[in-house]
Amino acid sequence: MTWSNQPGEFGCGYGMMGGFGWLFVVLVAVVVVAAVLVLYRRSDDYRNRQIRGSSPLDILDERYARGEIDGDEYKKRRADLERRSGGQS
Repeated sequence: MTWSNQPGEFGCGYGMMGGFGWLFVVLVAVVVVAAVLVLYRRSDDYRNRQIRGSSPLDILDERYARGEIDGDEYKKRRADLERRSGGQS
């Protein structure tokens, strides 16, 4: 520890953390990164990326189940998808 004779200083040359201020900065950075990751995982963008591995019919079924499309739209799109895939499901 060093002592300072400068006016307005408290007398310790390492600051208030006693030389471990860098550890505090690293911990704050880790907490901030973790918070950003948690918020991103809760976002709709992340959820939409998870759906990309599903088949088009699975996605259509999910949209119908969530109420995003009505029955007529569902039937029309399902028939179109089945026609494009050669009737395989």
